[in-house]
Amino acid sequence: MSQSGTGKLPTEFPVFPLSGALLLPQGKLPLNIFEPRYRAMVEDALAAGRVIGMVQPDESRPGTPSGPALYRVGCLGRLSSFSETEDGRYLITLTGLARFAISVELEMQRGYRRVRADLARFRDDLDAKPVAAAVDRDALTEALRSYFNARGFDANWNAINELPDHALIVTLAMVCPFDPVEKQALLEAPKTTDLASTLLTLLQMGAHAPDTGRQGRHAS
Repeated sequence: MSQSGTGKLPTEFPVFPLSGALLLPQGKLPLNIFEPRYRAMVEDALAAGRVIGMVQPDESRPGTPSGPALYRVGCLGRLSSFSETEDGRYLITLTGLARFAISVELEMQRGYRRVRADLARFRDDLDAKPVAAAVDRDALTEALRSYFNARGFDANWNAINELPDHALIVTLAMVCPFDPVEKQALLEAPKTTDLASTLLTLLQMGAHAPDTGRQGRHAS
């Protein structure tokens, strides 16, 4: 497996196409894996590098022989926890490492998709120290309250208030049920400040838009 110029991260790895699922650098994404090809993907990842790329299908483009077209930008995650259930499912958590841009899709392996990717464009994602975001915490909290109220969501406000700015932004961007195009906009925000600004805008818009039953996260 070839490596990039960004530390020891590989440039070729499996990808898990999943609409509405967002992984961001330093975020944690739990997944319930039950489809055979994706169980094979997890098994292979455990044996070679422990990395999987998360990427969304791009419904605006025609499909390919390997399946739906993919957005060009995804996020590479390290398989940081793993357990197997009695009925053969894998419960895993991916910890976000760095975003990537797909250069070319490779031949499928054991039924799952693989890519060669460029991580150099997002080398700043590998900074182990979270970048402080220039976010108006009061405005973000107000927008979040309105968004949750509009959708009838409950929240642990004590836990939310205790999160540092960067962790709060990453967590909200990943867990709020934005649609796939909005999730992709969050993923492709160049810097943390842009991510914070985009998140605030989506929360404010979502608080005033009808809830049409957005797609929840699932895994195969």
